[in-house]
Amino acid sequence: MNAAFLNVETSLTGRRWVGPAEAETRLAEAMAQQVGLPLALCQTLVRRGIAPDAVPGFLAPALRDLLPDPLCLRDMGRAAARFLAAVRGGQRIAVFADYDVDGGSSAALLLVWLRAMGRQATLYIPDRIDEGYGPNVPAMAALGAAHDLIICVDCGTLSHGPIAAAGCDVIVLDHHLGGDSLPPAHAVVNPNRQDEDGQLAHLCAAGVVFLLLVEVNRLLRVDGVQGPDLMDLLDLVALATVADVAPLVGVNRAFVRQGLRVMARRERAGLVALADVARMDQAPTPYALGFVLGPRVNAGGRIGAADLGARLLATDKPSEATALAARLDVLNTERRAIEAAVREEALAQAEARGSSGGALAWAAGDGWHPGVVGIVAARLKEAMHRPAVVIGFDGDEGKGSGRSVTGVDLGAAIHRLAEEGLITRGGGHRMAAGLTLTRAQLGPAMTRLEDLLARQGAGAAGREDLRLDGLLRPTAATLALVEEIEKAGPFGAGAPAPRFAFASQIVQARRIGSAHLRLTCADGGLEAVAFGAFDGPLGHALLAAGHRPFHLAGRLEINTYGGRSKAQLRLEDAAPAP
Repeated sequence: MNAAFLNVETSLTGRRWVGPAEAETRLAEAMAQQVGLPLALCQTLVRRGIAPDAVPGFLAPALRDLLPDPLCLRDMGRAAARFLAAVRGGQRIAVFADYDVDGGSSAALLLVWLRAMGRQATLYIPDRIDEGYGPNVPAMAALGAAHDLIICVDCGTLSHGPIAAAGCDVIVLDHHLGGDSLPPAHAVVNPNRQDEDGQLAHLCAAGVVFLLLVEVNRLLRVDGVQGPDLMDLLDLVALATVADVAPLVGVNRAFVRQGLRVMARRERAGLVALADVARMDQAPTPYALGFVLGPRVNAGGRIGAADLGARLLATDKPSEATALAARLDVLNTERRAIEAAVREEALAQAEARGSSGGALAWAAGDGWHPGVVGIVAARLKEAMHRPAVVIGFDGDEGKGSGRSVTGVDLGAAIHRLAEEGLITRGGGHRMAAGLTLTRAQLGPAMTRLEDLLARQGAGAAGREDLRLDGLLRPTAATLALVEEIEKAGPFGAGAPAPRFAFASQIVQARRIGSAHLRLTCADGGLEAVAFGAFDGPLGHALLAAGHRPFHLAGRLEINTYGGRSKAQLRLEDAAPAP
């Protein structure tokens, strides 16, 4: 094993620091000389496997170069033709969507496109508590009786019975893992169907919907008709891609990059109102999409009216957008309080079950709100460094959500439980899944799930090493450097922002609120912030640092306040320096 970076074998958060390999360092130095870019940026590019001759194209990804042919997805031609026939024929269209950001954004894409074409559609989003995830027989039968075409977005791939009950044509536009057979729909467009090649498996549902609209616009052009401008819709695709934690690779990277530019123009009433109620005072970033806007869009589906988020994203009326955004903001505050109570109970239960070892962390409780179990599962995963499942019971029925770690396909394991009859139903994708089960099924299902995840290597390695891209001095961490590094973005799932270490720093630290930390490096004055630092040992150690030096590690970002921007370190870890 190679020596730990800066000799940090065990940091304050219990991780070993791993720096770039010697070969990577040499390649980065050679690239910096060849292309004339900062070494820190070249270190990031080398880590991504970018060759010097590919650097210009990577730093300026063009959607036209990365956008796949929509017809490479099975059933896309049938779906586009049927949708366009409904539009041209003035047929009655219903959009059945999931209640999360991806579902809401997917529905909004269709509603906005249809409005531009002078058409309308009925929006239907199931109630999380009363109806659960995906199409159900009563809802689909009622919609089918009143419509000619139902389009299921971000759901439907496993909904054989409900789709059969619709009594009209159904198009499924989804990305969740498919089963051995498809439902009786007119078309099922899903890059994660069993018979797809997986080349577009990283798309979220909004990405699939966007490709449908690309093909529909192409069909319109064949007839000499100009369809709505799809580039203006990329803010919705970007929001869904980030909020659904889809990997920011391939066309997803271009979606988010261009979508952020569209969002910065502040032309979509719903997103403008949401940004204002969230007091966003700078250009949108992937962090803002995932942690500021996304949770508010989700709040309606979690603890309020399920359709609030989709309605907000689809509206073109500023007054309606302002009212919806305000309501979602209030619901998000309520959601945080509910989440905190469930998180405390779930973490205590999971730790009592086993804080070390094992391939699965899980917890279940009576009355836990089904709208927050997914968020709590994510917190449990982060705290215990393995896949996590959290289940809330109402009587004999439990509804749960799970979150996975890199390299472990939780969706496939949950799907296997459903096939084996160990749970009532379940499914999802690699990083997230949902399930419904009875009390009697709970113990056997969790035992079997842990076995399936262990076979994939979950829990075997413990906490992951902290991978660092290089070493910087605080004086080198300038706004100009961060702006150069941002060109390799956007950063997020599947494309983590580069982390840098700052060696032997004397810091001045202060506590912010109850859990956060802000500090300044004496060398060069670089400021750093660590959210949730006092939830673990990091905050306490740095607050009491005095004149003792510490190695620091984290991600550089741009902090804009009062109209002024500067570089800032998002501190993730630290270790005492010799």
